Amino acid sequence: MRKPVVASFLPRAAAASMERALRTSPVVVLLGARQTGKTTLVRSLPQLAGRPYLTLDDFDLRAQADADPESVVRRAPTLVLDEVQRSRDLLIAVKRLVDEDAARAPGRFVLTGSANLLMLERVSETLAGRAAYVTLWPFTRRERLGVGRAGMWSELLAAPFGRWRDLLAAAAGPEEDWRTAARLGGMPVPAHDLPDNEARSLWFSGYVQTYLERDLQTLRAVENLPDFRRLMRAACLRIGGMLNQTETGRDVGIAQPQVHRFLNLMEASYQAIRLPAFSVNRTRRLIKAPKLYWSDTALALYLAGETEPRGAHLENLVLMDLLAWRDVQPRRPEVLYWRTAGGTEVDFVIETPQRVLPIEVKAAARVGPSDATGLESFLDEYPDLADGALLLHGGTEIFPLTRRVLASPWWKVC
Repeated sequence: MRKPVVASFLPRAAAASMERALRTSPVVVLLGARQTGKTTLVRSLPQLAGRPYLTLDDFDLRAQADADPESVVRRAPTLVLDEVQRSRDLLIAVKRLVDEDAARAPGRFVLTGSANLLMLERVSETLAGRAAYVTLWPFTRRERLGVGRAGMWSELLAAPFGRWRDLLAAAAGPEEDWRTAARLGGMPVPAHDLPDNEARSLWFSGYVQTYLERDLQTLRAVENLPDFRRLMRAACLRIGGMLNQTETGRDVGIAQPQVHRFLNLMEASYQAIRLPAFSVNRTRRLIKAPKLYWSDTALALYLAGETEPRGAHLENLVLMDLLAWRDVQPRRPEVLYWRTAGGTEVDFVIETPQRVLPIEVKAAARVGPSDATGLESFLDEYPDLADGALLLHGGTEIFPLTRRVLASPWWKVC
């Protein structure tokens, strides 16, 4: 019997991006939500073996960083600095040392953080032109199974539509019920190490408490944590839906400007995800309302108080696989959704310079041609951009749904 892979050694898709960044940039920044495995990834990379590792979660080190950041960054010629968002002056000290080095030695500093430094005031300007950024999302399904990659998106984009069926039929990997996958989520500890739902609930309780009481205060003071937690719950109940900040605020009793600020904090800390709309006119993408998702389906179920996953949770699983794939590509594609004024919609659209791939997600085990209405409309609208579309479902069969739409089990692709 094959022994289970230990979670701490599960390979990650982002490892290749880290290795690439370490060869090219003096500062490499690894970002992602708390407990997605950033420290484990950094410590597993051969290029960083033996390098000093300092974490700003350590009170004494943080006090030293606040008082004398130069002394921290000069401890060794190369350093790994963890949770750097907890001391902004440290980033200025890193910048100074990088600028002093005429050779700009690649990979000198590796920084990790559970906040998106690009969204924090003045930080992106501090490291501009000096840093490469890598995002570590929660486990993809294949990472959880011990295969260090995301889904088959690159293969599908590289192949003509007529070859997709054979490509997916040949893909290895066990069948998995999407409800089980949604309950597991992608945080390494609850997804891989904890034995049951009760243990996972206890873990998520502590996770949320740490997030509310420590991470948020690092980003920016949240004066009303009960309001913030209510909005988190409302967001998790609305995953997969269009984001209407005024309506959401009215439902939870929070003013729209506060909803906007709280959502920005959730996004900056890699919890909430706002998915923009597809349009050939890129200006219109900024005007249309985004769709709202959450970084981890199991955490979303916990926050919403739901015990049974919904179809939106399968959408969320597919999106997280798409984002994990997108962020390791040398030339990053766009992941968007499409919706017309009349309400016709496609869940996800991958946009690359060469090709566009529309994707619909249906939780049902049986799907028919009527489920491809949105995809067919998209293909009619953009015949020069896409030659076929993909419908992912909860069943087990790969088959042509229409002449231009292939139906596939979600686990064959993700």
